[in-house]
Amino acid sequence: MAQRTIVPFGPQHPVLPEPIHLDLVMEDETVVEAIPSIGFIHRGLEKLAETKDFQEMTYVAERICGICSFIHGQGYCQAVEDLMNLQVPQRAKYLRVIWGEMSRIHSHLLWLGLAADAFGFESLFMHSWRVREKLLDIVEETTGGRVIFGSCKVGGVRRNIENEKLKSITLELKNIEKMSREITEVFEKDGSVKRRLAGTGVLSKDDAYALGAVGPMLRATGIASDTRKRGYAAYGELSWEPVVETAGDCYARCLVRAREVYQAFDLIYQAIDKIPDTEIDVKVVGNPPAGSESFMRLEQPRGEVVYYLKGSGTKFLQRFRVRTPTFANIAPMVVALKGCQLADVPNIVLTIDPCISCTER
Repeated sequence: MAQRTIVPFGPQHPVLPEPIHLDLVMEDETVVEAIPSIGFIHRGLEKLAETKDFQEMTYVAERICGICSFIHGQGYCQAVEDLMNLQVPQRAKYLRVIWGEMSRIHSHLLWLGLAADAFGFESLFMHSWRVREKLLDIVEETTGGRVIFGSCKVGGVRRNIENEKLKSITLELKNIEKMSREITEVFEKDGSVKRRLAGTGVLSKDDAYALGAVGPMLRATGIASDTRKRGYAAYGELSWEPVVETAGDCYARCLVRAREVYQAFDLIYQAIDKIPDTEIDVKVVGNPPAGSESFMRLEQPRGEVVYYLKGSGTKFLQRFRVRTPTFANIAPMVVALKGCQLADVPNIVLTIDPCISCTER
């Protein structure tokens, strides 16, 4: 039996932007086991539900994660609306889809840039982020923020986008989509990218299902699971199918995210074509009833996020609990790391698109 050594990986690492820590049990250059350790940046956000009223908690939810902020806010608002039996206007539902898919595009472009940086494509990294900035210009123009949108509220949305503006946004998005396709084609067709990622960090379909993988990590193994198919917001009125690959390796996870960028543009175009002229919010009266509970599932760019809320009959929630996609994907990631080479560890960790701020809340 070869001698085993333990190599610490993180929480500070030149490749990873997130403070994840792994103890890698090594035999020569091969990873035998990966032991995760979290808790470096715990922020106590769930505890704040005791001191922030249910309206103010929208801002807290959005700050669970910067990159996924809009859908965090949307998930929280939908859970409160469920507690209080609020019917959100149709236009607000469509606007939530539009901003949610913009959030998905900018998250995936950010990830593609970080992935390119991890395997040495510095120019590809800069191009990915250059295109992402153009999308964030639209986000800033329509919401007032670039990363924290701040446009979702209990009962609807805070801002409207006029129909004329939506038409001009469509033209801008078409141009951004064209530039995005030029970038994603490199990930899909470049031989050196494929050699670096294909066959690395393989997660089987059975393991992905048994370990509760979510998002692109799950869909890359051939399982067409996407909580948007439940039809929340306006997704039930749009035509689309989950993006699926079957290889279950780093390359498959990369392809899923690249193709989800195209899909997100298409969903935005559909939403703009179908958006009705209604109000954008409803008046919120009273507090979440005592003992009322809501369990809300949405699809973040990284995968399924779960919100559990419990009302107290006052303006403060009794319980505010979030299960984020990175938390769900850590166990599958540990399995994918077994048997890989040390040099491949950063790429495998990155392909779950880790957000440790989300995980530790």
